[in-house]
Amino acid sequence: MRVARVEIDGAERAALASPDGTSVHLLEQELGVLDVLLAGDRNAMAIEERPLEEIRLLAPVDPPTIRDFSVFEQHIEGVIKNSSPEARVPEVWYRSPFCYFSNPHAVTGPGDEIAIPPSCTDLDLELEVAAVIGRAGTNLRPEEAGNYIAGYTIFNDWSARDLQMHELALGLGFCKAKDFANTLGPWIVTPDELEPYRDGDRLDLDMRARINDRELGDDTLANMAWSFEELVSYASRGTWIKPGDVLGSGTCGTGCLLELRGRHGPEAYPPLKPGDVVSLTVQGIGELTNRVVDGVDSIALPEARPGRLRARA
Repeated sequence: MRVARVEIDGAERAALASPDGTSVHLLEQELGVLDVLLAGDRNAMAIEERPLEEIRLLAPVDPPTIRDFSVFEQHIEGVIKNSSPEARVPEVWYRSPFCYFSNPHAVTGPGDEIAIPPSCTDLDLELEVAAVIGRAGTNLRPEEAGNYIAGYTIFNDWSARDLQMHELALGLGFCKAKDFANTLGPWIVTPDELEPYRDGDRLDLDMRARINDRELGDDTLANMAWSFEELVSYASRGTWIKPGDVLGSGTCGTGCLLELRGRHGPEAYPPLKPGDVVSLTVQGIGELTNRVVDGVDSIALPEARPGRLRARA
């Protein structure tokens, strides 16, 4: 199934996308996307078919949490070359997958305009695939974790690179560099639909990013250093994953401007600007397209003020 969330006549509805992606079948009003994914109900009553141009596609899920990993070695290798051409992937990266939590309140969908965040002069895209969790679980083993994945969607983890570098200097992780737009779509494809692409515990899906008419490159999802089942296991370690949670793969090779600058220089891949149209395509899932627009000015805050009282040493 390809399960979508759409807006029609001012209301949100769950729908099933047609195999060719040109139309959707609206489902009964009381059915939500997670209801359909959890039930795995291929016989969910489709009460009306609408062509895609008559509806608005929304982000296919409203996630309670977003965990974003970074498991493509080529991406890491290219990014760190921005600091030095001789730089190598740090040894710690190979030890285990890692992730950060992003902002579920900043989820956007197909066709939404993406405003440049305040104070940002270096906006970037990130081509990823995300797994959507369908069942609650904790301390899962990789061999059982696949049963907790309800489906997959495309994820654009937009990044304000200049803000990111400033925040990394403090060592507390990402904040305003990552919390302004997390685009998901165009729909969620259930795992059985992607079985023809399976290569062991990986999915061999072609991934491509394009800005306007310029293609950045291509990669395969099979190049993940850890499988999605292993990422689910890690995410559930010592805690819970819940239905609707989103786990991003991290950026694939050639899937962002920062990596390509590290390999070819900054002049070859300038930051995104208002009017740019970004399209991400993943084999077996579909295409996710958004346009960049001007944002708002930053609201100025003063620098830190010294504390009036000091704690006793």
